[in-house]
Amino acid sequence: MPSVPQAPQWDVHRLPRARGRSFLVTGGNAGIGYFVAEQLAGTGATVVLGSRDRAKAEDAIASIGSRVPGAKVKHVSLDLADLASLKTTVDALGLDRLDAVVHNAGVALDHPPRRETADGHELMFATNHLGHFALTHHLAPLLMATPGSRVVTTGSFAAKSERLDLDDLQSTHHYQPKHAYARSKLAQMLFALELDRRLRANASTTLSVLVHPGGALDSLTPSRPPVHVRTVGERLSRLPLSLVVQGKDAAAWPAVRAALDPSVRGGQMLSPRAFGLRGTPRIEPLWKQLTDVPTAARLWAASCDLTGNVPTFTSPRRLGATEGPATGHGQADVATE
Repeated sequence: MPSVPQAPQWDVHRLPRARGRSFLVTGGNAGIGYFVAEQLAGTGATVVLGSRDRAKAEDAIASIGSRVPGAKVKHVSLDLADLASLKTTVDALGLDRLDAVVHNAGVALDHPPRRETADGHELMFATNHLGHFALTHHLAPLLMATPGSRVVTTGSFAAKSERLDLDDLQSTHHYQPKHAYARSKLAQMLFALELDRRLRANASTTLSVLVHPGGALDSLTPSRPPVHVRTVGERLSRLPLSLVVQGKDAAAWPAVRAALDPSVRGGQMLSPRAFGLRGTPRIEPLWKQLTDVPTAARLWAASCDLTGNVPTFTSPRRLGATEGPATGHGQADVATE
């Protein structure tokens, strides 16, 4: 009996060429987002850095250009905490196609007091979840115009032990910064999976893929001056931790694979191979709370109310199919590799 040919193993150091394709990376001027952008730029694609700080974005573009000859990287002003600005951001992209958006940007506060945006939303929930939810709504026409496009959402290991309080999504009554951050990331992850269910229900070719980067330390991250500078002393002092966690360059690998790998399917979650903390990216079974479809549907409805947006990936003749919560499951809720 003839053997079934195996798909080639994904190689983080030999990415497929993506010339002619376009990617948007939110928060692409620093941290993990910078390395997602650098690695995608190395494929020949056009990469747009979504960032509030133009000067930092220009530094990132210069750094990528110094390492990737001929890199096609540009900046678009993006403030996820300002919902009213997001349509203007998308209009300014100047693209006629978008192969993937990587929802990477995030805010993590360490100490009280609780902070709100101008719209009155708790800052971390607004930036990490609501902003990306609304951005997806505005990007839908571009993504629909691109067969096989992807929405890649970055979750966090911190969300694994959390549960959403649907009656206090914005931590109005019980604000603890660490928990508020973790719940905002859990909301992002539930959004990614609910989006996948709705895409599948409408037979869209756009995929929604979930990733989490594992443990990432600045001290294990290679220097990219002036974006990031690591001293020899910092690296040596943290070297033992490299057995458990990794640098932000490696933490970018799950998102890059999610954006590029043709074998990835909607509804899958990619994470570092070793205990979800370090190593090459693999497809991981969904955590138990991520399979809570009713909670994800209620979160979707609440997000629509809070943002005034309804992300829709369907032709006008099928708009009725998106009404009400989707109850189907993604293609690979418990896929393993």
